[in-house]
Amino acid sequence: MKKASIFITALLFNICVASGHENAPTPAEAWAELYPSVESQIKAPTFRDKDYNILDYGKRSDTKGYLYTELINNVIKKCSEEGGGRVIVPAGEWLTGPVTLLSGVNLHLEEGATLLFTDDVKEYPLVLTRWEGMDCYNYQPMIYACEQENIGLTGKGTVDGGAHNDNWWKMCGKPHYGYVDGIISQKIGRPLLQEWNENATPVEQRVLGDGYGMRPQLVNPVKCKNVLIEGVTLLRSPFWVIHPLLCENVTVKGVHIENDGPNGDGCDPESCKNVLIEDCYFDTGDDCIAIKSGRNRDGRTWNIPSENIIVRNCRMKNGHGGVVVGSEISGGYRNLFVENCVMDSPDLDRVVRIKTNSCRGGVIENIFVRNVEVGQCAESVLKINLVYEPKEVCQRGFNPTVRNVYLDNVNCKKSKYGVMIEALDDECNVYNIEVKDCDFDGVTSGGNSITGKTDDIRLLNVSINGKK
Repeated sequence: MKKASIFITALLFNICVASGHENAPTPAEAWAELYPSVESQIKAPTFRDKDYNILDYGKRSDTKGYLYTELINNVIKKCSEEGGGRVIVPAGEWLTGPVTLLSGVNLHLEEGATLLFTDDVKEYPLVLTRWEGMDCYNYQPMIYACEQENIGLTGKGTVDGGAHNDNWWKMCGKPHYGYVDGIISQKIGRPLLQEWNENATPVEQRVLGDGYGMRPQLVNPVKCKNVLIEGVTLLRSPFWVIHPLLCENVTVKGVHIENDGPNGDGCDPESCKNVLIEDCYFDTGDDCIAIKSGRNRDGRTWNIPSENIIVRNCRMKNGHGGVVVGSEISGGYRNLFVENCVMDSPDLDRVVRIKTNSCRGGVIENIFVRNVEVGQCAESVLKINLVYEPKEVCQRGFNPTVRNVYLDNVNCKKSKYGVMIEALDDECNVYNIEVKDCDFDGVTSGGNSITGKTDDIRLLNVSINGKK
């Protein structure tokens, strides 16, 4: 019986090994063939050569607290109806409620222009969106578009969500951000939305808004095609900063993001295809870049992966992770290319992070990272975690898979671990992981940490604290 048990274990192990390499491109093949193929599919939209300066359709007000919401949205509508072009926001501060982008419109903020968003929740109608990977109706994101084509947010100006501990951030429910008992916070809305998700409550019945404490995103294009976000500075978002959802062909270029609030993710493409993020700066209160594809039942129902994402020439300072896949990743992910990035901060926890759990399901595969220089990070250069949020209330048994992950020439001067993997104890779902030609110095633990069942974890020409 013991011999039979050993044989069965070996057989399962061999199946794991075989499936790990099935149809997987080698790093050389991926960078030489798949990468240029993905890059060629990402094209920034172009716009009609016609400008619509908002001051040509209205004037500045001397009234304190005056909102330019109606003016801005009316000019966007006119521009779109006439065939598109640039809607110009000139220098100065413009207090506004939520802005809705429409097809053919490039909202262009001139240098010195600031769109400052009001914290009056009554100005934010309810719209269809996702909140942490769960479908719902919630406060309209500050810049929002739904089912539009060829849209842009560009210029040298600033989009300021106006969030701080006295308004939006305290709604996260944590005293560090100003929460005290009695404040309406996501402690009300988040568990309810999770319950609706688990119970398959129809989306039209998942109506949040006043009384639920669920903060809006700063920029949220939904089901859009051909999206450009370029040059702008994005500050103080109530929640995630850039959240393209179910979009195709997205370019985020030369954007400067500073947001140290709760859940302050920099850029979170969710169930998106063909995305380029380049020449950007991230200083965030959560993950700098976090790739998503829906949470638990909602993500599995949609079953739309994120795929074909390129991250290059970016700088990451603070954040829970530099480039992250998860945790809301039930639809899976494939084909990520990260290159020529610089990361450095004691408050940057990890460099490359994959986080998921047995509530999610899905396959995460084909992650290619090269030429990344790290001054320091707090925990690990590569972290793969299949037991993220172990206390999450959800239906279990949807074991995720992570495979075909390659790091090449990723060097770090200080961290706790080089590679950290927390896999499942009862199933081999992490395999074909290669770390090559990397130097990890200042590793305070002295090595790596790998727990749970894994297979084919290869460290090739890797040094830790100067030792191969």
